[in-house]
Formats: sequence, structure tokens, C-alpha cells
Amino acid sequence: MPDNNHDLRRTILDTSRRMLVNEGFTNLSMRKIATECDCSATSIYLYFKNKDALLHALIEEGFDLLFEKLKTADDSQRPPLDRANTICREFIDFGLGNPEYYEIMFQLHPRHMERYPVEKFRKARKNIDLIMYLLEDGSKKGDFLIEEPRVVANVILATIHGAVSLLNAGRIDSRVGKEAFVETVVASVLAGLKGTVIMGKDQQPVVS
Repeated sequence: MPDNNHDLRRTILDTSRRMLVNEGFTNLSMRKIATECDCSATSIYLYFKNKDALLHALIEEGFDLLFEKLKTADDSQRPPLDRANTICREFIDFGLGNPEYYEIMFQLHPRHMERYPVEKFRKARKNIDLIMYLLEDGSKKGDFLIEEPRVVANVILATIHGAVSLLNAGRIDSRVGKEAFVETVVASVLAGLKGTVIMGKDQQPVVS
């Protein structure tokens, strides 16, 4: 059993993350987690009021780790296109290197889970905001013209998220190499930014 409170909380989070992915939210109980952690269920309730709070903590932790990774890798002094390349690769690297966190952050949606707290959602949104600010910077510098940077940022996120999800699920054609797949995904994002993307009044994208 861990020697102090910090270690116990860390053990609970790490154990719960693994069990959530392996057993699912519905089949997971505080008692099962306690058994795996070699502690009492009462001990877990000292840190998390219920299973939903525990899941929320894991989601928040995952998004915080992702943000720190992206923020650390980003360099506002570099050309926006180079920054976009780095952000895409760092996001994909995080998703492939942390499949348990990734699944909990983006793919685990229990039907009866308490609503994710607004303040935590705002923190999680910093990741998409980082991409959006990069696009705004690129537009200001004339590297590309994007009228709706938040929309484009979400499209970029959807593209790289789809790639990570397929790779983690092992759903890519076995004849396609992983590295070649990742390179092509990133190249497709950058190719879209190299053009001039204009969102007109009818919000239909026109690429010139």
C-alpha cells in the first residue's frame, strides 16, 4: 500500500485509468478499484466523492498533460506552418503514446455520467485554442487567410484525432505502414493550410 496520501491518490488514478479502458465505466466500481489498489473503498472517497468525479479527474489530467506537451513544443517565433507541423505531430505522438488517457479523454462517454464541469471543459478547450491562435497568427502574417480560425482548428483536430483513433484501434489497412500513414495525415493538414482558405458569407469553404 502506498506510504503517503499523494502516492495513494496517484495509485488510484493510475489503476482506475487502466481499469476503465479494460472493463468500461459501467462495470467499474469503487470496491473493485480499492481491491486493485490494496486499500479500502472509504480511502478512495477521501479523494473522489464518486466514480464520476474520479473519471472527471482523469479527463482533466489527460488534457493538462496534452496541453503542456503542445505548449512546450510550440514556438511562436517559428513560421506558422512549421508550428502547425509540430503541433500535429506532438498531438499524434501523445495519442499513440498514451492510449489509455486518449480513450478516456476523447472516446469514453458513459450514458449516465455527471456532466463534465464547465470550468474543467474550459481548461480542456485550451488545446483547441492553441491551434486557433496559431491560425490567427498565420493569417496576420499573411501565410494563409482564414476567416473562421476556430472552425478550421476544429477540422484540424478532427483530422488528427481520426488518425490517432484508427491507429490505436488497429483499424488501418495492414498494407499501409504506420509512419507513412502519419506522414500523409500531417502533410494533408499542412497542404490545406498552404492554400488560401476563405469562408464566405454562406460559410461554404473556397480554396484558391
